[in-house]
Amino acid sequence: MNVLLEKWDTPFGLPPFAVIRDEDFGPAFDEALSRARTAIAAIADGPGTSFAEVIEALELAEGDLDRVSGVFYNLAGADSNEAREALMRELAPKMSAFSSEVTNNKALWAKIEALWQGRESLGLTPEQARVLELYRQMFVRSGAALEGAEAERLTAVKARLAVLGTQFGQNLLADERSWVMELSAADLAALPGFVQDAAKAAGAEKGLGPVVTLNRSLIVPFLQFSPNRALREKAYEAWVARGANGGATDNRAIAAEILALRAERAHLLGYADFAAFKLEPEMAKTPQAVRDLLMRVWQPARAKAAADGAVLEAMLKADGFTGPLEPWDWRYYSEKRRRAEHDLDEAALKPYLSLDAMLGAMFDCATRLFHLEFREIDGPFYHPDVRGWEVTRNGAHVAVFLGDYFARGSKRSGAWCSALRSQRKLGGEQRPIVVNVCNFAKGDPCLLSYDDARTLFHEFGHALHQMLSDVTYGFISGTSVARDFVELPSQLYEHWLEVPEVLEAHARHFQTGEPMPVDMLKRLLDAGTYDQGFATVEFVASAMVDLEFHTGAPPADPMQKQAEVLESMGMPRAIRMRHATPHFSHVFSGDGYSSGYYSYMWSEVMDADAFAAFEETGDPFDPATAARLERFILSAGGSEDAEALYLKFRGRMPGVEPLLKGRGLLEPV
Repeated sequence: MNVLLEKWDTPFGLPPFAVIRDEDFGPAFDEALSRARTAIAAIADGPGTSFAEVIEALELAEGDLDRVSGVFYNLAGADSNEAREALMRELAPKMSAFSSEVTNNKALWAKIEALWQGRESLGLTPEQARVLELYRQMFVRSGAALEGAEAERLTAVKARLAVLGTQFGQNLLADERSWVMELSAADLAALPGFVQDAAKAAGAEKGLGPVVTLNRSLIVPFLQFSPNRALREKAYEAWVARGANGGATDNRAIAAEILALRAERAHLLGYADFAAFKLEPEMAKTPQAVRDLLMRVWQPARAKAAADGAVLEAMLKADGFTGPLEPWDWRYYSEKRRRAEHDLDEAALKPYLSLDAMLGAMFDCATRLFHLEFREIDGPFYHPDVRGWEVTRNGAHVAVFLGDYFARGSKRSGAWCSALRSQRKLGGEQRPIVVNVCNFAKGDPCLLSYDDARTLFHEFGHALHQMLSDVTYGFISGTSVARDFVELPSQLYEHWLEVPEVLEAHARHFQTGEPMPVDMLKRLLDAGTYDQGFATVEFVASAMVDLEFHTGAPPADPMQKQAEVLESMGMPRAIRMRHATPHFSHVFSGDGYSSGYYSYMWSEVMDADAFAAFEETGDPFDPATAARLERFILSAGGSEDAEALYLKFRGRMPGVEPLLKGRGLLEPV
């Protein structure tokens, strides 16, 4: 028997990672797919036509496949190797073909459509009615209503897109893994201690002396603190060239093919373009609504960035350099300006922001808001760096939470939240196993930047959305919500990091245990909107390029299209997109955020307003507001339309002003 398909006799039903071998995954997927096909055929071809016999049976039909996938895809993202990468490439068309088989099953589609047409007479609960609606929508949007050659072509398009998305991500990982820049003793000595430690740890992993890698938690502080302009340029250009280095790992042609196939997919389904198709089920609904939001934010952000850029360029010239401010200069001079204007030195700040201290802050906020308790457990886990906690409330088990926080060559870049197992009640209560993955530079101890600490809180906001989920059907569990709603819980949770009493209690020096000095805390919070012109410009530029890629005819040359969009917006010379096309994994490693990168800002409009609900009570931990947040947002999953859920929580929809105020973009420049 394959261990992946056995009942796991482990604490909390965690996967038995110690006995799972890479060679187990291929046969386990084959068997799980076979079982799923048998179960779905029985639903489609059997006599049953009721909601329970069709929709509820579908919910449980892929149980083994869900379990195997949960383990494999978590490992493939967080701890990849050649065998796992090879299997990912093999699985991409196989899983896509299975998905198409299901949605192209005419007998199954007929049963779902019959349920939909007769829904008023079925006596469904509101949750069941919502699940039926979403199943029908998924089938329609997957091409269930297409016939003949069109149906066959859509299946082929989706299979090819799955292959290309996998290839895009693996190319990016290969580029990130292969580039290092070794540092001389003098160049190392010019950096703050925490950057030195990170460079040494990154080099040690690769059997080298101190190095800079393309991991954000290392390269960003290097760009902030290295006085060597030539090295900054070299590192920056390597960072922005990921996926565009020519050869086997170049992603530019892949991006062009993906965009063309997405447009074809949209046309087959009767939409004008992919953006119209993708945005239809989201809160935004239309490309124009997205464009309006982004441009409303762009104008004040660009003005603020231009004013900031002029100050930084003057600093560059004062250092004796001729010519304009360049992108590899911005972070260096911005950090110097921050130290000068706010007397805030990140090197002095970081000892108060150890990973352990910030985990304590993160858990404490969850305890105060939602009465959750966290007890560290021993595993089994998939890597020695992983830590785990049992989450309880009033003594009752809620979830298992895993944290995998350190950068390594086997882990894709960025930070994310995933689940080894999601919450549902159908077929017996199933509590979630939730995973947060980050890429912090490893140190002893691990010291975070304030931006890293925000990332920690952000991903834990997603985790809470999974852990507090309380629905019957896995299809609408946890983060299974509109893409431009899913970032609300995560971005909202970041606000509690900024609550003075949280930092007063938890931001303590890792050596002395002393709290952060009052004046440093004040300077940190006062600097909260510092350089937001830059941050907003680099984000909105990426979001607009993503939107325009998918609006109208697909570009034959995405890099040319990217340049045209940025020029039309008046992109400042010294700022680049946060994610340029060849490494824009949000958009091209699968289509989760395609036409959807704006979602972070759409959600930010709501999260600024949602936190204001707490502030209006005078208590950032107000129990009644926290209870409403849990009831209508965190526990509800996708059980209702996102706008309806937000209205139940807040009573109204927000405008863009709280976002602009929160970013300091309403102030005169």
